[in-house]
Amino acid sequence: MPSAQTEPNPRKLWMGLLARCAPARLAALMPDLPPHDLLRGPEIGAVMVQGRVGGTGQPFNLGEMTVTRCSVRLGDAVGHAHVQGRDRAHAIRAAVMDALMQTEQAASFEATVLAPLKAEESAARALRAAKAAATKVEFFTLVRGEDK
Repeated sequence: MPSAQTEPNPRKLWMGLLARCAPARLAALMPDLPPHDLLRGPEIGAVMVQGRVGGTGQPFNLGEMTVTRCSVRLGDAVGHAHVQGRDRAHAIRAAVMDALMQTEQAASFEATVLAPLKAEESAARALRAAKAAATKVEFFTLVRGEDK
């Protein structure tokens, strides 16, 4: 099992980013897809989502979630995608992007597609954290006479 100090797999990072991004935003950043072959066309299904009590406790089945998966071939590269929901176009675009990131053009696509998506995701997380921080309540206890 990898230690907590090792860097995550870069492919895992970009596939997660592609799965979490808004389908319309990915379509805007990648309006034209290069020629590709569908190895596994977009398929809609369900996966069981597990949760953990307190984030670290015993796992339990939280419920099912709808996902769409797709696999494409782009030259010698094979791209895969699993995205939440029923958006077939999102699954295809994410799979094509996964394949493109395995080619020599990866740096170009990282700069034009992944970097903006990552920046937008970071900004959205910071905004959500700021909204949550604004509702934080500080509790304090005054020393009562019997606590002396």
